[in-house]
Amino acid sequence: MLLTNSVYIALGSNKGLKFENLQAAVDAIHQRIGSIKRISKVYQTPALGFGDATEVEDFFNACLHVETELRSNKVLSELLKIEKQLGRTRSAKKNYESRTIDLDILFFNDEQITTKLLSVPHPEIENRRFVLQPLFEIAKDYTHPKLELTIETLLKKCEDDSTIEPVNIWLKNPIKNFDFKAYNYIAIEGNIGAGKTSLAHKISQDFNAKLILERFADNAFLPKFYKKPERYAFTLEMSFLADRYQQISDDLSQLDLFKDFMVSDYDVNKSLIFSKVTLPEDEFRLYRKLFYQVYKDITKPDLYVYLYQNTERLQQNIKKRGRKYEKEIKDDYLEKINTGYLDFLKSQSELNVKIIDISDRDFVKNREDYLWILNEILD
Repeated sequence: MLLTNSVYIALGSNKGLKFENLQAAVDAIHQRIGSIKRISKVYQTPALGFGDATEVEDFFNACLHVETELRSNKVLSELLKIEKQLGRTRSAKKNYESRTIDLDILFFNDEQITTKLLSVPHPEIENRRFVLQPLFEIAKDYTHPKLELTIETLLKKCEDDSTIEPVNIWLKNPIKNFDFKAYNYIAIEGNIGAGKTSLAHKISQDFNAKLILERFADNAFLPKFYKKPERYAFTLEMSFLADRYQQISDDLSQLDLFKDFMVSDYDVNKSLIFSKVTLPEDEFRLYRKLFYQVYKDITKPDLYVYLYQNTERLQQNIKKRGRKYEKEIKDDYLEKINTGYLDFLKSQSELNVKIIDISDRDFVKNREDYLWILNEILD
């Protein structure tokens, strides 16, 4: 899984439709950089350092807390692109100029970064009330990694006495457009290497969901199965069935009052699908009887999402994650599993199924692909 970075961003505009400029920047940051966790109020502040301030419009300022999988230099690059997209032309002049949008990285994790293009923490934070006031709203206890003082303390000590007034309009967080309230339990399914665990992780982080992950790595029979499938197939499938039943029963019965819903990276039906591929006919018939005895007692997901990827992409993903025991997986095995899933889903009447083809998508590296998948799930 990619690591999540915490970044605080300051936004400002004193040219054109100022509030609309800020909202457009928020929307673009959500689309291209990461999940917006908190948004401050918008504050109207005087334009400092512009010479004759009577001829310059006041600024609208705000701050965001964003979680992103991008590195600091990539975040900066995207912010500059957003500024350009929204009509800002950076000038080589040293004096201040009015701008449609101004986007600055204030903090990136607890790092201290000094490059030709980027200085983090932002060197003027402690001197700017128009930054500290909105930042105080969303991160008053955050400690400046260089000054070792909290934002609350920095605001109290700030000598900038300029007038700052809140604007009675709120910026909207685009993540609120994705509404999972209709579901208590979502199962993300797919073939080996389809990305179901990655997607379940991202949804749980962005939407305050309880995460249920399959404990396949603890199964001692899995490496043996890939080496000698005929010898260990039945043992493997029985051990998976027992473990999946136990885990899903335990996790679904344990309510978490602080989470909004549950998301898992598997559904117990995968036991039936895989066993049909791996077991000879007589063993599969026996296994199926045992499965249905177990299955009738298990809570069904409100939404079953199947991530389809073609075999070539599956093999690429399997190779990337580098699990030794998966090196021997053949194309025809993956194709049989895909066929097994699709045949199973076509025959379903009791599950609410959504099949999403992500063969041409990379939602781990490309945030726009991730947002596309969310739209597909909730469409």
